[in-house]
Amino acid sequence: MSEEKKDSVKRANEFTETFKAIKKEVHKIIIGQDEIIDLLLISLFSRGHCVLIGVPGLAKTLLINTLADTLGLSFNRIQFTPDLMPGDITGTEIIEEERESGKKAFKFVKGPIFANIVLADEINRTPPKTQAALLEGMQEYNVTTAGQTYQLDTPFFVLATQNPIEQEGTYPLPEAQLDRFMFNIWVDYPTFEEEKKIVSQTTSTKKETLTPILNKSKIEELQDLVRKVPVPETVLDYAVKMVGCTRPDSDQAPDFVKKYLSWGAGPRASQYLILGGKARALSEGRLNVTKEDIDALAVPVLRHRIVNNYAAEAEGFTTVKIIEMIIENLK
Repeated sequence: MSEEKKDSVKRANEFTETFKAIKKEVHKIIIGQDEIIDLLLISLFSRGHCVLIGVPGLAKTLLINTLADTLGLSFNRIQFTPDLMPGDITGTEIIEEERESGKKAFKFVKGPIFANIVLADEINRTPPKTQAALLEGMQEYNVTTAGQTYQLDTPFFVLATQNPIEQEGTYPLPEAQLDRFMFNIWVDYPTFEEEKKIVSQTTSTKKETLTPILNKSKIEELQDLVRKVPVPETVLDYAVKMVGCTRPDSDQAPDFVKKYLSWGAGPRASQYLILGGKARALSEGRLNVTKEDIDALAVPVLRHRIVNNYAAEAEGFTTVKIIEMIIENLK
């Protein structure tokens, strides 16, 4: 084995051990939710963002806060409300008087978006203009106000939550804006045994202390490592073909897609399938991305990027069911 290959294997193993160590530390506070933690870490190391959908009380905020502490990153939570303004997220300019000269000048006061991990709690409760302020930062990694551009600190990771129950007085994110999120993650209720542990742990006096596993520079190093993982041509073809199959007007789309979908996923879905596949492979100590990696990430990557039509709704074909049918059709 060449020295270069040995070094690659060593770095892959380090990535795997770090991934496991983070999960172990997070599980000191969070019971269960293994798959969700995996997806959040895969997204972080792929430089993506996530939207989490689940009913209140499923520890979404606690999970994200715990993750920030474990990674040694700064964390801000923004509670989205109908009266929230863009400046409440990005920051505002105030007039400040200099003590020595008495002159007045504008000073920019940074908003909560200036953190490594930003939790946008109930993002669908605020109007599109305010949502756009956050989404611009996600895309550009900077904030522009009064003609001045301010760079956001990296790594920069946005996690938005939505409540699927209450829809009155909400402003659902348009599909074009949802596309900026790498994963759409559904948070389900815990199992009976998990809920017993949660209740026992949260109603006692015992307090766990978290130990930071990483720092900012190390996280960026691991993010760069993910990009370097090679992808076989066959897997690249498979990912792009899978996304192409979601487009009703495409020649490669199966008949059930043409019947049940009104809109398919764009190229960003293909990019995230490959990037996520690279991070998933490294998390398991592999230097090769497989079709199984792509299949495992297909639902969280594609679920919010495809739109089913009335025929699908009438016959009970959800977007998840259609994605599963596409995977089966490709085998």
